[in-house]
Amino acid sequence: MKALSQRRRSPLALLALLVLGLVATGGVYTIAGSVTSANAEAQAVAEGDVENGGKLFSANCATCHGVNAEGTPAGPSLIGVGAASVDFQVGTGRMPMQMQGPQAQIKPKQFSEQQTADLSAYVASLGAGPAIPSDDVLDHSNLTPEEIADGGTIFRVNCAMCHNAGASGGALTRGKYAPTIHGVSEKHIYEAMVTGPQNMPVFNDTNLPPEQKRQVLGYLKMLENEGNPGGFPLGGLGPVAEGLFIWTGGLALIISFTIWITSRRA
Repeated sequence: MKALSQRRRSPLALLALLVLGLVATGGVYTIAGSVTSANAEAQAVAEGDVENGGKLFSANCATCHGVNAEGTPAGPSLIGVGAASVDFQVGTGRMPMQMQGPQAQIKPKQFSEQQTADLSAYVASLGAGPAIPSDDVLDHSNLTPEEIADGGTIFRVNCAMCHNAGASGGALTRGKYAPTIHGVSEKHIYEAMVTGPQNMPVFNDTNLPPEQKRQVLGYLKMLENEGNPGGFPLGGLGPVAEGLFIWTGGLALIISFTIWITSRRA
């Protein structure tokens, strides 16, 4: 028993215990560091590379928006607009602009998904702003018919005066227009709501909570996929287009009838 007690108090035992503790601690830190590094790399891939985004910005955007995105007479400041604004503008082809005009035109996008993510990450690093929405935020598959109907009410109250009740778009003043929403992805619709591009107002989470935005998305996609049981939709532009069609058709019918009567009397 005495010999066992002496071995326990041996300096070599204490040294061995110390070494074992250091090895265990080092192992824990190594594992934790690996996990953190992996998460950081995954996040960088998901959100884009800030450094590469800065290079893309300098080469393609700085002419109008300034070297530090502070803005110039040719383009507004991008500090604080957030990643969602860049993802919307670049992802829909509106930016870079093809030419100066009342508003940016939709055209084929010039950057890949990764390049768009890099640009978004760079601009987001300049100042806090709306982030790119996640898939969970955009998922409207579990909405009930009542919730989709509520989304329709929200859309008609807040959006139909510009985008038309059928979401087909419409003309505004001074050469501007509200584009059609048909065929636009849920992500870009949501980003437009939270960033307010062109003449569109900003619907932040205070005046339109995320759940109500999801309801609007559900309504718009239902509207897009429901078809036209009433016949030819005339672009879904509402009573103005329908009245013009009837007026034009009626006038053509009257002229044709008049010509026919005149030819018979001759």
